[in-house]
Amino acid sequence: MSPEAIKQLLKANLTDCEIFVEVSGSHYHITAIGQIFEGKTPVQRQQLLYRVLGTQISEGHIHAVAMKTYTSEEWRKGQKG
Repeated sequence: MSPEAIKQLLKANLTDCEIFVEVSGSHYHITAIGQIFEGKTPVQRQQLLYRVLGTQISEGHIHAVAMKTYTSEEWRKGQKG
């Protein structure tokens, strides 16, 4: 599955999120930024992404995935030095 297809799938299901997808061999690295993650634990945040990607993972289109999730504020703070 192409990085762009994964990005579009996530954007369609996680409204108002900024999504970055990188591929290294068969490993996908996803960074998702949005207020949808506000007040959620790290596990709950990943569950949101897995819910969207579950079919692609179970059918073998995505083999390995690493996820990083941030609220907009967390992302801004992390980008400052």
